[in-house]
Amino acid sequence: MTAHARQPQESGDGLTGRGALSPVGRETLHERVYNQLRRSLINGMFDAGDVLRIVDLAERLQTSTMPVREALGRLVSEQALEALPNRSVRVPLITRERLDDLARARILIEGQLVALALPNLTREDFEILKQINVDCDAAFERHGKDIGQVTSEFNQRFHFHIYRAARSAVMIPIVESLWLQSGAIIRKAAHIHDEHGGLAATDHHWALIDALERRDPASALESLTNDISRSFDLIRGRLDQEENAAGQADHG
Repeated sequence: MTAHARQPQESGDGLTGRGALSPVGRETLHERVYNQLRRSLINGMFDAGDVLRIVDLAERLQTSTMPVREALGRLVSEQALEALPNRSVRVPLITRERLDDLARARILIEGQLVALALPNLTREDFEILKQINVDCDAAFERHGKDIGQVTSEFNQRFHFHIYRAARSAVMIPIVESLWLQSGAIIRKAAHIHDEHGGLAATDHHWALIDALERRDPASALESLTNDISRSFDLIRGRLDQEENAAGQADHG
């Protein structure tokens, strides 16, 4: 699913999507700061290459620098962020190698979760999945394209409702890590999609529901693969365009 996540660009500190960050309370402060930054990354609130500075984030979250520093360190260890020489961190740049690696990992792991979940899904589960899609489509109709955080949350709810039915305590954290690393990719793909249009955001979700209701594992895997690949293919196409344009410029 491609969900637009565009937020106004802030000048000076490389941060985007500040609306996704709100003040946190004092209880379990370290964990709450980490969870809020993690959620913002998963939902594509930052662009690839954005530099995240501890002081700036602490100011936005209205907390001290210590829990922010700890949260960023955890996110670096999870490969959601990368450390820079000046002690700041940034959202990793999108390279073709990283793009292909993440897409391959997501299709493999999430495909296995769908296969495991399929026999466990009930009529009530299907009603929930359909309602998530209906709500997502309605949000687009009401608000247009600039509702990135909302649609990203619908997308996450949809996928993880299926994945939890797999009852795998081992694979769920792996998928969460992959989504954490994919947030900026989904954000960029959403920008490209909005420029050119295409299938509705929930199109592959409806196909996946249909396959799951029919207990058809092959069709379910195909629908899931199409859904995951959609965002990655959009960026591959953009990279191809940029490389072709650069080659033409070099040859004058």
